[in-house]
Amino acid sequence: MKTLAVDIGGTKFTLAVFDGDRMVRREQRATDQAGGAPWMLQQIENLVTAWRRDFRFDRCGIGFGGPVHFAGQRVALSTHVGGWNNVPLTARLSEIAGAAAIMDNDANVGALGEYRFGAGRDCSPLLYLTLSTGIGGGIVLDGRVLRGPDSWAGEIGHLNVEPNGPACLCGSNGCLERMCCGLWLERDHGRPARELLQNPEFVRPYVVPLARGIKAAIMLLNPQRIVIGGGIGKAGDRLFLPLRAELARQMPPWSQARVDVVPAEWGDDSVLLGALALAQQHA
Repeated sequence: MKTLAVDIGGTKFTLAVFDGDRMVRREQRATDQAGGAPWMLQQIENLVTAWRRDFRFDRCGIGFGGPVHFAGQRVALSTHVGGWNNVPLTARLSEIAGAAAIMDNDANVGALGEYRFGAGRDCSPLLYLTLSTGIGGGIVLDGRVLRGPDSWAGEIGHLNVEPNGPACLCGSNGCLERMCCGLWLERDHGRPARELLQNPEFVRPYVVPLARGIKAAIMLLNPQRIVIGGGIGKAGDRLFLPLRAELARQMPPWSQARVDVVPAEWGDDSVLLGALALAQQHA
């Protein structure tokens, strides 16, 4: 069985081909934010058309970097790239791939990938955070993504963690995403997150609002494990050691909830593997 896996993010998009559970082809390109959906769909069509000379796809799984109406299989919007509101992405990619397609937001798909194949293997509940251009969350309970009745569960990026914090793109202020995502780190500090996270003096205050958001999730869900992916999640011990220490400081002394926070095993490929798992689940 050949599966086309698609990961559409705010700064890059990636396509892969799986033969069974084995990745046999992969390509990643930068996103043209000004081009919006039409540019992206044309790029995907060009790649997939070339690949279809070598592969016949049986199914397609998609992770999209923004809210998705799962039941209707439509993109709700992208908060970072214009032109995506109510785009019927699944139908369009089904045409391009010549196979049935299924879509969810990238955090839900990344959660499923790490649950099936990675650092969250068989953990329930599993909380997956993507720390990247934005911040999203996905929850897997007993092997299934917890979406809620309206497909909006897991939006941890818009918990308010700084009561008097700066304005967020969502219209509120002091959101976890506003304080900790790559987009705002670069705008606020003039340097990309990967450079900022090299400096322990930057990381020490950075993990305070990040830990507040994670603490809220721990108190609400008591997850068996928390897996952090996305570009910022690749910072390794420079991020995870001070983050764990800050979480230990913030958690109430009477709480016996586990605090098990680890990096994603598959890094940039968590969403691709989740797209594979999503397509397999809904075949």
